Amino acid sequence: MAAVTVAAEWQLLYNRYYRKPEIYQMQWKHVDLTRNKVACAPFGGPIAVIRDDAKIVQLYAESALRKLRIFNSAGVQISETVWKNPGGRLIGMSWTDDQILVCITQDGTVYRYNIHAEPIEPNSQLTLGADCFTHSVVECVFWGNGVVCINEAFQVYCIPDFNNPKPVKLADTGLEDFPLCMAVIEPQYTMSGNVEVLMGVADHVLLVEEDGVQEVGLGIGPLQKMVVSRNGKLLASFTHDGRLLVMSTDFSSVIFEYPCESALPPEQLAWCGMDSVLLYWDDMLLMVGPYGDPVRYFYDEPVLLIPECDGVRILSNMSMEFLHRVPDSTVSIFQIGSTLPAALLYDALDHFDRRSAKADENLRLIRSSLPEAVEACIDAAGHEFDVSQQRTLLRAASYGQAFCSHFQRDRIQEMSKTLRVLNAVRHPDIGIPLSIQQYKLLTPAVLIARLINAHRHLLALQISEYLSMNQEVVVMHWTSTKITASAAIPDATLLEMLLDKLKICKGISYAAVAAHADKNGRRKLAAMLVEHEPRSSKQVPLLLSIGEEDTALMKSTESGDTDLVYLVLFHIWQKRPALDFFGTIQARPLARDLFVNYARHYKHEFLKDFFLSTGQLQDVAFLLWKESWELSKNPMASKGSPLHGPRVKLIEKAQHLLVETKENFFESKAAEEHAKLLRIQHEIEVNTKQAIFMDSSISDTIRTCIVLGNHRGANRVKTEFKVSEKRWYWLKVFALATIRDWDALEKFSKEKRPPIGYRPFVEACVDANEKGEALKYIPKLTDPRERAEAYARIGMAKEAADAATQAKDNELLGRLKQTFSQNAAASSIFDTLRDRLSFPSVS
Repeated sequence: MAAVTVAAEWQLLYNRYYRKPEIYQMQWKHVDLTRNKVACAPFGGPIAVIRDDAKIVQLYAESALRKLRIFNSAGVQISETVWKNPGGRLIGMSWTDDQILVCITQDGTVYRYNIHAEPIEPNSQLTLGADCFTHSVVECVFWGNGVVCINEAFQVYCIPDFNNPKPVKLADTGLEDFPLCMAVIEPQYTMSGNVEVLMGVADHVLLVEEDGVQEVGLGIGPLQKMVVSRNGKLLASFTHDGRLLVMSTDFSSVIFEYPCESALPPEQLAWCGMDSVLLYWDDMLLMVGPYGDPVRYFYDEPVLLIPECDGVRILSNMSMEFLHRVPDSTVSIFQIGSTLPAALLYDALDHFDRRSAKADENLRLIRSSLPEAVEACIDAAGHEFDVSQQRTLLRAASYGQAFCSHFQRDRIQEMSKTLRVLNAVRHPDIGIPLSIQQYKLLTPAVLIARLINAHRHLLALQISEYLSMNQEVVVMHWTSTKITASAAIPDATLLEMLLDKLKICKGISYAAVAAHADKNGRRKLAAMLVEHEPRSSKQVPLLLSIGEEDTALMKSTESGDTDLVYLVLFHIWQKRPALDFFGTIQARPLARDLFVNYARHYKHEFLKDFFLSTGQLQDVAFLLWKESWELSKNPMASKGSPLHGPRVKLIEKAQHLLVETKENFFESKAAEEHAKLLRIQHEIEVNTKQAIFMDSSISDTIRTCIVLGNHRGANRVKTEFKVSEKRWYWLKVFALATIRDWDALEKFSKEKRPPIGYRPFVEACVDANEKGEALKYIPKLTDPRERAEAYARIGMAKEAADAATQAKDNELLGRLKQTFSQNAAASSIFDTLRDRLSFPSVS
């Protein structure tokens, strides 16, 4: 009997059943569809209503101000706002895929609102361009996330994507009159990837694109109405002579043609899924399929057709209905006289409830087809809107599953989960009447996002938890909304409320919530929230943004992350005076060391200021000294007088600082002498006009002066730096030998007895290969060993032998013999001397 009741409400279109259950009794009051512009979002989305300013209507107990009101699909008001937007008459209004309400006025201005009737910021106001401002917009055709408009100058403009709203002018149509109708093929279904606009003109259709216009469908018109199917492949149109044509969108073939009773074009034309087309006149809704007689539905009030992927929602002043094809699984169970396994299983449950033995008989009949019957009951339950019918069908499936060994056991559980979610969102207070097919196409994640945007956070959280989905998105949106809406709640109280919910999700970003609090002017709350953020990489940047630099520095140093420490250092460095900055980092060794390391390479001046502020004079002096050496590598810095130039000044500053430390006497003295040497070297360079003295040592300076004949300069260096006599003699001897001034060398040797002896004189002459000059000094060598070796170096074997004899050094004689090993006569002399001195034979 139940099956008869269910099937009695169906209508047969050829061999397919359709049904039109009532989903809601509309809960709004005083809403007349004929007096208003109405925009309904797909997938059970919200309904926007505003009084139609193109019509003269009688005002009842309502304000003369136009209000934009937003309802859910059950007629429960979500929000409203007074329409005060300029721009002339409202031409078009529609919802995008993201449930953003788009309103286009006569002057081409585009206004966007969210579901709470709040203007979208930033860029809440867009425009189609100057042409649409000059020539008013006449008509708009919306799709998913875009719109096409035509203005009084017959120019066509398009916004392909409201997420990136850039108006695009399409090709010039060349029209002289407005098209009879317009339709759009969405970019995703075109070969070019751009939107294609179909315009009914005379007996053909214009296909308008961005880069051209072409005539198609010659001879099929004039067309009064057009609508493209959901998949972009088919076009339903109503001709001037009352025919319904369904053809491919490339106009290559006509799928079917149906002559209507009236040539008056329908007010609305819509696809019902992909199997039929709906035409609506004042009081009749006609459903036409490719075969068989059409189905007629009569209404005594205006209705609005809302196409969905699997049917059409029908909105009237009083109710919301859903016209759709009856699923095959439901037909197999409830069709009158059905003896299919699913129907017998459903009937078996009824007998089982009545304790009838016929239940077992039915099961025996369908035992081989029991898995298919169970699956059909589960599928039929998913397509039902009536909760009691869902429950009965699932009970039938569960009953059959008990006798079915080869069936996926979790199918009933999965369907039960899905139906609990669907029933929750279908409740009139929520008002999202999704079918199971729409739910699968929309996906649970998008459904949860829509619940969040509608501020249905509790339900969104429950569904997320029930479906084992990430709850963080819900909690984060709730906290942001709560902070925005709780301006009157004290920070401490609000913090407790937020923490109570934030602890639901492990690893949630407290820093993101704190950032939102700061954005809303709740800086103290932000500081309290960020304390609970465990990740320093998120905590520290936010602390800086809310002005908590000291806390940020503490957290970054505690983390040990040098990148974070540098981030804080640079932030404080730019924001605070130098002394405050120095005081801040001085107490934190890691921060101080990192700053010093960085500044040594890039910010010497700032590092000097830091060392001075902390009393580290020695470090400042060393920095100055280093800078002076770096200047020496720069040829530009060495030009001019170093006495008054940067190098000497830097060294002098370093010397004064080292003197003040009283602990760096050596360094202080070295700096003083370095500066003195630079001055003298500069003076010598000026006098000699030879730029070769700077940065050379004292010894090199003296040697170079002597080589250049500047004995006065050499003596000055000797005197200023208290060069010892031994060192002086060594330097002068080799300098004179270098320039081969043998007379001066001899004169120098006679000034007084050399403190270094005469050996350096000999070596200098021998090195210069001047044996005759060397002979002047060899006899003056007091040590016979030195004298013997000197004679040997200039090849005088006999004299070397005589000197060696005086030394009576056997080892020396041996070395000398080896020196003259190539000279047989010399070797013989050394052998004779050794024998004479009773030395052992030299082998």
